[in-house]
Amino acid sequence: MVWLSTENVIAVLAILVGIAGAFVPVLLERRVPRRKRIGYRRQMDTAIGDNVRTGDANARLGLFDEDPDMSDATLVLLRIENDGSLPIDVGDYTGRSPHGLTAVFEHRTIRGVAVTLPPEADHLMEHFGPDTSLGYAGGRLHIPRVPLNRGEYYKLLVLLTGGPVDSGYTVIGGIQGGETHENHSAAPDEKPPVFSRLSQRVAIALSLVILGLAGLILLPDATPPPSYCEQGTLTLTGSTAFEEVATELAEKYMNACEGSTIKVNAHGSRGGIRELAAMDAKSVEGEDGSPPVIAFSDGPRPSSYTQLSETRVAVSLFTLVLNDGVPIKNLSTRDVGRVFKGEIRNWNQLAGGPDRPVVLVSRGSSSGTRVTLQNRVLKGGSEIQESSSDCLTKDISPSAPVIRCELDDTDQVLDTVAGTPGAIGYSELRNTTTLKGMHRLNLNGHAPSIDHIQSSGYPYREIEYAYTYGRPPADSLASSFLAYAIRGNGQDVVRTHGHLPCQTPVGLRMCGEDRSAG
Repeated sequence: MVWLSTENVIAVLAILVGIAGAFVPVLLERRVPRRKRIGYRRQMDTAIGDNVRTGDANARLGLFDEDPDMSDATLVLLRIENDGSLPIDVGDYTGRSPHGLTAVFEHRTIRGVAVTLPPEADHLMEHFGPDTSLGYAGGRLHIPRVPLNRGEYYKLLVLLTGGPVDSGYTVIGGIQGGETHENHSAAPDEKPPVFSRLSQRVAIALSLVILGLAGLILLPDATPPPSYCEQGTLTLTGSTAFEEVATELAEKYMNACEGSTIKVNAHGSRGGIRELAAMDAKSVEGEDGSPPVIAFSDGPRPSSYTQLSETRVAVSLFTLVLNDGVPIKNLSTRDVGRVFKGEIRNWNQLAGGPDRPVVLVSRGSSSGTRVTLQNRVLKGGSEIQESSSDCLTKDISPSAPVIRCELDDTDQVLDTVAGTPGAIGYSELRNTTTLKGMHRLNLNGHAPSIDHIQSSGYPYREIEYAYTYGRPPADSLASSFLAYAIRGNGQDVVRTHGHLPCQTPVGLRMCGEDRSAG
């Protein structure tokens, strides 16, 4: 089923991972057994004497300089806190002694103690008064049974002598239903971590899961190719107006169907049909009945090419383009005929036209765009004979009434019209979506629009045909590609490039009507 594709499965898994990322930390917090814990950490241990033991001298004044016992003095800042999940009461401390904890400083003697509290914990000071168990002897500091709510803490500033800084120390004492441990709370000059350890671990785990899902995307796709796929080689030729469509269709087909090779060689509708008609169906090695060639044509084949089979693909729109130096926006098909027959030599012969000579920029005789102009707009008439090879001078026929040149492709026509004052030419509609130096012409008051093609009666349009030499075998690449082009995803490509697919409801009517009229 389509919804069980790799992409959809990975998308669902990614959503589940995101949900897990939001709830897992909370669940872990709740499922971890709730315990009472007292954490402690030495936040400072610094020498305030001359440090003779280490060879480092400090500047000392006052008491520190006068008292000889202070020559090797050190200060230790000890932090005691409730870092568990439950409050700690006086009765939670174990042991028979009146005090709750004992801090032991190895190789040093305690000379004094100061208690410091954060502002929100001033009420704890009553547990450190003269009648409490706070006291010291030698290197042992007796700490009272202080009740602590979750997150509460106090600090002890201890003055010591007789040993170097960073001598060993520990805090001993038990908590009923809990523990006493050295923790890693931040020192005064340390930046606290942005995320807790639990959050960091969950983030790492989720990152590994997401990387695993990404790896699934990068794995070779084991999905079998679509049922329509065929292998082999195929050449697409003919219409330059349909070249972009043919190119994208070929690329998408090859991406979906491994083992297929499709080349695009567009050089004009009539040229492509003539080449296809000249082929011998059985002269191509490995083929039987039809060469691996499809020729696209703007309009039907000549009636004499009976060996060619046709498939109607789309309705294509074309447009006349006029240099911006001529401000005319609309012409009747009658006036267009007079222009291309050389009867209109200067644009001032038409209403709103400036005093500027007419320059006709045309395509060669193999162009389907030109043939469509003659059949649909000029009503079977022909353009005046070519008179110029450079679109600037009448070097071929000096006596011709106007300059008329023929160019090989649509891009050349558009570039020349944009850069030549008084020039008029024609193009497939899609190629004129962004114009500079020129503008489109409406015909008989109708703008070229694929959305209103049926109702507007815009005349410069034609059916786009696909021709093969006879009917290719049903299991051939040519047959498979044609089916792909006129149905399903192929229709989306055709529509994207500004053509109306024949297999749509409107397209069926338009393709049938235009073919009957032709």
